[in-house]
Amino acid sequence: MKILVCISHVPDTTSKIKFTNNQTEFDSNGITFVINPYDEFGLTRAMKIKESTGATITVVNVGAASTEPTLRKALAIGADEAVRIDADPKDGSTVARLIADYAKEQNFDLIVTGRESIDYNGGIVPGMLATYLDIPFVNACIGFELEGTNAKAVREIDGGKETLEGTLPMLIAGQKGLVEEKELRIPAMRGIMMARKKPLSVIAAGDTRVSTTVVSFELPETKAACTMIDAGNVEQLVELLHTEAKVI
Repeated sequence: MKILVCISHVPDTTSKIKFTNNQTEFDSNGITFVINPYDEFGLTRAMKIKESTGATITVVNVGAASTEPTLRKALAIGADEAVRIDADPKDGSTVARLIADYAKEQNFDLIVTGRESIDYNGGIVPGMLATYLDIPFVNACIGFELEGTNAKAVREIDGGKETLEGTLPMLIAGQKGLVEEKELRIPAMRGIMMARKKPLSVIAAGDTRVSTTVVSFELPETKAACTMIDAGNVEQLVELLHTEAKVI
């Protein structure tokens, strides 16, 4: 079995976000980058499948050479090989198309992505990738089991869960629940050393046209100061809810 795990190279969640060039570009100076958390859930689930079936795992990323340390971390966690598609991922549809062009030549049985990347939160790559490849797609996947080529997936829906059955090949977009946080793999020293010897291929990008252009980015409004009220002062609480918060 061949598994492809798509890896996004995203800022650490504690990063202070700034924009440059008239608010049209993300300022990456001083930013620490990590594997997209949703992708990490997917990679861990792929590792469990590998351990039970002997599958091989390829991780893929669309990006510049600066993303290679993130791919190396995925190799240290346990992926067998990595592929970097050499392009600037400015548009979700471009990313999906470039990965699809690569995947079509490799005949993967299972493709795993995160539900979305935590930088732009577009959430369009998984669905578009499945469409380009013309394979079944399960979004917001919180459970996945395989028996041969038969798959059972559980996805989160409004107010509940939905269980789906299908056959490989397919694509799942994972999130927390696909594995639990305590199951995420931390690269051990042996894994880090082995990752240096695992193949990391760089392939030229094909069609890099973009369908959207960034007009501007905007930071959320600064949160207002928090007013502390004594636990027994109900009258002051009601007064502030009425005059300041204006919720009553």
